[in-house]
Amino acid sequence: MSRSVKNKGWAVTFSGTGINLALGILYTWSIFKGAIKQSIETGGEGAFAWDLASLNDPYAVCCIVFAFAMILAGKCQDRFGPRITACIGGVLVGLGFIWISRTTDYLTWVLGFGVLGGVGIGFGYSAATPPALKWFPPSKTGLIAGLVVAGFGLASVYIAPLSKYLLGIWGLQSAMLFFGIAFLIVVCGLSMLLVNPPAGYVPEGVNAGAGQPASSSQAQNDPRPSDMMKTRAFYTIWFIYFIGAGAGLMVIGSIAGMAKQSMGEMAFLVVALLAVGNAGGRVIAGVLSDKIGRRSTLAIMLSFQAVLMLISIPVMGSASSSPIILVLLAVFIGFNYGTNLSLFPSLTKDHWGLKNFGVNYGIVFTAWGVGGLVMGRLSQMLIAGTGSYTSSFITAAVLLIIGALLTFTLEGKRVQL
Repeated sequence: MSRSVKNKGWAVTFSGTGINLALGILYTWSIFKGAIKQSIETGGEGAFAWDLASLNDPYAVCCIVFAFAMILAGKCQDRFGPRITACIGGVLVGLGFIWISRTTDYLTWVLGFGVLGGVGIGFGYSAATPPALKWFPPSKTGLIAGLVVAGFGLASVYIAPLSKYLLGIWGLQSAMLFFGIAFLIVVCGLSMLLVNPPAGYVPEGVNAGAGQPASSSQAQNDPRPSDMMKTRAFYTIWFIYFIGAGAGLMVIGSIAGMAKQSMGEMAFLVVALLAVGNAGGRVIAGVLSDKIGRRSTLAIMLSFQAVLMLISIPVMGSASSSPIILVLLAVFIGFNYGTNLSLFPSLTKDHWGLKNFGVNYGIVFTAWGVGGLVMGRLSQMLIAGTGSYTSSFITAAVLLIIGALLTFTLEGKRVQL
């Protein structure tokens, strides 16, 4: 029996990774945006007729809807289980892409990609991690969370070239139809493998009622969202997540633009390697946090990201930056950004347990959406006002140092109900 249970745990883990590999299409919006822009500039019958200033709107709406949909999706996951929740996500994403494949209308794309796609991604993403964590002992929380969310970060490695290929032979709208049908089938199919362990199940290596770490013991209280939000730890974790995710998303956008200017057609290598770093950071940070603790790992990663912000100033300010330096910077910034996506679900589980993990992490995850929105807008304002990246990178570096210092207040902190 132990063998079948172990195999089911890994099957659930890699099914979650597969679902995220599909839903990570969010990170390839720049390719679709380029095709829309080309259509607008070319004109003609059936061409897109959007305002160029609105090109990023479907993506921006998708990001913020995704972040806040995680709350509803998490509640659904906790109540009805991961299988139903992920299947709903697959249906919504599929229908959204099929809908936008039939039209060039701006509002339809905002609703189809931004709203339906965002909600669907939120439902699929929220259902992938919780069942996997339940099959393994606390000592593997970081590893398992990292493996599951790595799929989302790694998705653009294959979706980006596939999208370019499909756009070349079919055009944008037929490519959207393909992705809609494919991801509906893939996500709904893999969702059938997402199952929670049976009642009373104890992971291998953990003795029931004994031998568990203090964090796991406290987690038995299974705080509800209202209880979680009464604790100082919640606001500290939320603010640190806001800083870490926001800084990463801000710089990722800057590197993509800079790479295109200095590397031309080879810029896709920077995007691909950034995605590899993103996925690698999720797994490596998860494993490291199992060994040395979440707090220490998070402090190291935030400090490293702050150093990278300062290094970015001369790199981004130069008109002839070395491609090698750009690639290394992309990999390391992607790596550090990715660490957030495995460390914060692990922190949420450590502090508030697994019973209400879906909705609890959904609330914590809003920091990702708000951080990306606020830090991205702040960065653009500073760049517009000064004409350089310097002030935005310095601001991000200062915030990251503050975040690193705040991690030390989390040591030994657990919910007190």
